[in-house]
Amino acid sequence: MAVEPIGIFAVLLGLYCLALGLDATIKAFVVMTIFGAAAAFLLGSASVQPAHLFLLFVAIAAFRDRENARLAVKTLGFGQPGFWLACLVVYGALSAYFSPRIFEDASIIVPLGVSEHPLSGGVVRLGPVSSNLTQTVYLAADLACFAMVVAVGSTLKGFQALVVGLIAYAFFNVIFAILDLTTSAIGAQDMLQFIRNAQYTFHENDKVNGMKRIVGSWPESSAFAGTTLGIFGFTGTMWLCRRKSEWTGPFALISFVLIVLSTSSTGLFAAPICLMILYCTALLRCGSRKDSSHSTAVVILTPPLAALAALVVLLQQDIYATVYNYVDLLLLSKQTSSSAVTRGSWNIYGLQNFIDTFGLGVGLGTARTSSFPVALLSNVGIPGTLFFLLFAMTAFAPANQPSRTLASDIRLSARNGCLCLLVGSLVAGPTVDLGLLFFILAGLAASRPASDGVSAPFLTLRGGGDQMTGKPA
Repeated sequence: MAVEPIGIFAVLLGLYCLALGLDATIKAFVVMTIFGAAAAFLLGSASVQPAHLFLLFVAIAAFRDRENARLAVKTLGFGQPGFWLACLVVYGALSAYFSPRIFEDASIIVPLGVSEHPLSGGVVRLGPVSSNLTQTVYLAADLACFAMVVAVGSTLKGFQALVVGLIAYAFFNVIFAILDLTTSAIGAQDMLQFIRNAQYTFHENDKVNGMKRIVGSWPESSAFAGTTLGIFGFTGTMWLCRRKSEWTGPFALISFVLIVLSTSSTGLFAAPICLMILYCTALLRCGSRKDSSHSTAVVILTPPLAALAALVVLLQQDIYATVYNYVDLLLLSKQTSSSAVTRGSWNIYGLQNFIDTFGLGVGLGTARTSSFPVALLSNVGIPGTLFFLLFAMTAFAPANQPSRTLASDIRLSARNGCLCLLVGSLVAGPTVDLGLLFFILAGLAASRPASDGVSAPFLTLRGGGDQMTGKPA
């Protein structure tokens, strides 16, 4: 085992946050998930990311209070979202061990190990692989993360800490993107090697038509764009709801620009769909309350501004050529590229794995695909897919509380963030693990904060109002 400098930093930060309390620990944990290319520890060919290490400190801080432990267990009760996620974890763990052995040689798989040569198209006969264990551990960490976020979000103070952590994540995501572009421009990429030390294949120096592919704190452009989609959905919805709009509005705009300029096909494909999600949200909110001015403005101004932008692009040949060439390079022509053909073949093999195992799957972590739905079907089959759908339905279900409150607006923002992450995973989801950021947002969406007398700091999210209704005081 090799301990990395960023691992030492994570441990020291964790100890410091424990001294400050649960709020500081949960905020730091949310921000730590940004280090997608970093390894706190190296265990052979496996990497332990700083955020997964930090989960231990969150657990210690959260379970100091028995009430938090009770709430975390409660979300695992029958019919609760944590129950269905736990079913997915249990079935995934069992399938990871038994399926590759029961169905050995019954199908051809693209193993996760092919990530060492991601475009090689290498295939092997179905059998146990090392990623069966690592993916099981990751999915178990997702369950622990979700349960603890729901428990922490049960109080207004914890709910606020999660929101502040996500806004801080958006800030640092922009900072690392700028650092990535700046260090590349001046030839000082080594400055960021301390957060690019995991056992992954990195593409931090790739360019497309002379444009630097933005990777930020992630191994590649598609990973950066995919996670930024979630933050764009969250901050964009927060702005529509006029919650911390002086921060969330600029971060949503900058995040969207970074997604488009990242040169990621995933980002360019998903960005218009995410915009439609936000526009539908604005439609549902506009005109119903005095604080819906942002939503109303978006609904009224978007169609004419979109039409005007389209006319400018069509009438100005230079602009049209630039836009068309960019879209053609990343989307239209990409469909016939060797990369797209290879990734398409991964999905074909994945669907064949689903058929060859009679719908049970080849086992969690066994096969690589290029789309999250295909990853579910090929790895954990029909049972695992149903468990995930039941989890999503229960976690994102509206609460039995008045709508348009402060808490309901934040839950809506978290749901939209998850939806945007899922849109990105449709075209670039190699595994069943959606990442800790997804389950932080899902946990926030499933949280039901109750008044605990800690309301004053929470109200700074909007700048005044009733703690539960959000109405002007």
